[in-house]
Amino acid sequence: MTIRESGEMYLETIYILSQKSSSVRSIDVGTYMGYSKPSVSRAIGLLKKDGYIVIDENGYLKLTEQGECKAKRIYERHTLLSQLLMNLGVDEETATEDACRIEHYISQKTFDAIKEHVRKYGSN
Repeated sequence: MTIRESGEMYLETIYILSQKSSSVRSIDVGTYMGYSKPSVSRAIGLLKKDGYIVIDENGYLKLTEQGECKAKRIYERHTLLSQLLMNLGVDEETATEDACRIEHYISQKTFDAIKEHVRKYGSN
């Protein structure tokens, strides 16, 4: 199942928040992302329908195995690309924003090549 960029952003946010707390709610996602309750509710509903998350009886969001795998991949792309751009001299804010755009469109083949380059030669 193909997931859109906005869905990937929500998955990444749920992943980041779940690393800090085992109790992640829709309101936490909205606060972190700066999105309205209706927008978050719709996105969460779609992620649940597509099997990326489950919502327990207390309203807490949990990534499914499929959701966690996807979220980790997105987060890895974001962090590696951000660091690479900063090491090239881009300021942190711009690097983070640009990495966020790139992470959704770069092919796995290209990302793997970048990752291998960084592994071999460092990100400087």
